[in-house]
Amino acid sequence: MDLAYLRAHPAHLPTFRTHQRLRETPVAGGNICAAARLTLDDGHSVFAKSWPEGADRPPPEGFFAAEAAGLRWLREAGAVGVPEVIVVLPELLALDWVEPGEPTPEAAERFGRELAGLHRAGATAFGATWPGFIGSLPQDNSLTGGRWSTWFAERRLVPYLRRSVDGGALTSADAALVEQVIGRLDGLGGDEPPARIHGDLWPGNVLWGAGDRVWLVDPAAHGGHRETDLAQLALFGGIPHLDRVLATYQESWPLLDGWRDRVPLHQLHLLLVHTALFGVSFRDVVVQTARGVLSRAERATVDR
Repeated sequence: MDLAYLRAHPAHLPTFRTHQRLRETPVAGGNICAAARLTLDDGHSVFAKSWPEGADRPPPEGFFAAEAAGLRWLREAGAVGVPEVIVVLPELLALDWVEPGEPTPEAAERFGRELAGLHRAGATAFGATWPGFIGSLPQDNSLTGGRWSTWFAERRLVPYLRRSVDGGALTSADAALVEQVIGRLDGLGGDEPPARIHGDLWPGNVLWGAGDRVWLVDPAAHGGHRETDLAQLALFGGIPHLDRVLATYQESWPLLDGWRDRVPLHQLHLLLVHTALFGVSFRDVVVQTARGVLSRAERATVDR
């Protein structure tokens, strides 16, 4: 099987893997899917991710199709590195292989400019035209007009707060803190028209490739707020050279006043996803982040 054959017959990929007709090398990373590098007969490589064998349930319907739709939509902007989708099937996804590189300052500066270009490509509304997932959880992508703050509360905070409480990761007191944040969203500022965003841009979904190019993978892509992507880049230790990314982003498309104060607010969505998915181990960071948002909101009220 070479790349031309795979493009013409994508449904044959599982059969070739089953009969060990491809050189397959496991790829580390990720906590939901199994990943591997597949080397084809022409020497070309693809990255394949699949639902783990022996899992207690099949992949959610549309799981890999949603990721493929998001990758293609981000790639259409022609702004930032996004791997080409080669195969999308109910049980797996295969992408063009990205040759790894080093996280250099030059790559970070280029990424800042390119990420601004991606966001500028825009979206028709908040949400997307395909059903969404973030991790293995469904994410409501219903296209919505109006203000970002209202959409963010209803579609990105409330659903994962409820899941986190129902799953025992957050207490009723914790939930009350987050509900205070939701109640004050209108006063926190920063409303903008929808940008074309990755939507799950924590550092693990940023690939530093060869040739000083950054590539984006594993999106929960949709029309959202551009500050969300930038805030997520700072989570869990942050990406290397984040200051360079932000500096060249600002040169390309300056952010609204007060954006630094809104970083915890934008991070809260992904942190609630983590309590919904992984439980109480992320409870403290959710509570700390919610308190930080409220503290900033109080200071802003006093300053006004």
